Order: sequence, then structure tokens, then C-alpha cells
Amino acid sequence: MADVLLRAAKPGDISEITRIYAHAVRHGTASFELDPPDVTEMTGRYQAMVATGYPYLVAQRAGELLGFAYAGPYRMRPAYKWTVEDSIYIAPQVQRNGVGSALLRRLIELSESKGYRQMIAVIGDSANVASIELHRALGFHMVGTLANTGFKFGRWLDTVMMQRSLGPGAAAPPR
Repeated sequence: MADVLLRAAKPGDISEITRIYAHAVRHGTASFELDPPDVTEMTGRYQAMVATGYPYLVAQRAGELLGFAYAGPYRMRPAYKWTVEDSIYIAPQVQRNGVGSALLRRLIELSESKGYRQMIAVIGDSANVASIELHRALGFHMVGTLANTGFKFGRWLDTVMMQRSLGPGAAAPPR
């Protein structure tokens, strides 16, 4: 996607990030949130990620925000320090056009450069084939499916777990 700029998210992007995420919450099953968070909440989430050094990216073309992605803590216990969980959301009008792939590829690179060793994808809904295939194409392998873990839109949803090693993975201790 030569015409798409990938860059670090900035505070000025939060209203567009909120809009993209709100659409995903209202119309999709990638997020198990039922009500979209407002700009204040999304600002707090953004600040928490960047303040602790996690990568947070946006994709932009001709001034339009197309999507966002970030890596955050997989779990809060100290032994998980070297493992991150990715999140990617794409504006509906540009889905399946390579924006998600470009964002995830860059997120993997940045996470590796920060010394993280594993990336976990926690994918809402086993019917979310696009996300599952995106992750598979970028080196994630299926870890398992947690059946019927969420209830949204009047039906039970699975959680799909995928994983990818970063850098040397588990071949050496973290630095």
C-alpha cells in the first residue's frame, strides 16, 4: 500500500480512532464491548499505552485515518512482561484492502525492536475469518478456541487465540 502512511498515533487522532472503533463495537464481533467508549475513555486508553512505551499506530491516506493498531500487555503479572497482545481496527470502507496487513506487519516490527518475544492475537468470534487469515498470513499459528465466551447480538461468540514469536522468541532469555 504505497499510498498509505503508517505513523505513530497522536492525540489529535483520537476522535477518528474513536469513530472507527465505535463502528466495530456497534456492528461487529471483533470487540466484545457492547457500548462504544467515548473520546475521553479512548484518550485514556491511548495515553496508558503510549506512556508505558507500547507501539500505537495509525494508517492514513490523503489526510484520512484508515485504521489503527497497537500492542499492549497480554496480562498484567510480571512474568508476562515480554508478551504483547495486538489490536487492529480498520475503517469499514477500506477493509480487505491491505491496511490491516500493513499495520500488523509494522506493529510486529516495532514490538520486536522493543524486545518483546511473543505476540498474542485474541480474536473475537471464530467467524471472524478475515482477522484469523490476516494473522495466519503474518506468521501467527492457531493456539485454540475458547467456545462461547461472549454474548453479543443475541448469540454466543467464541474467542480465537493465535500466537507468533517475535525476534528470537523463546530461544534465548529476554534482554
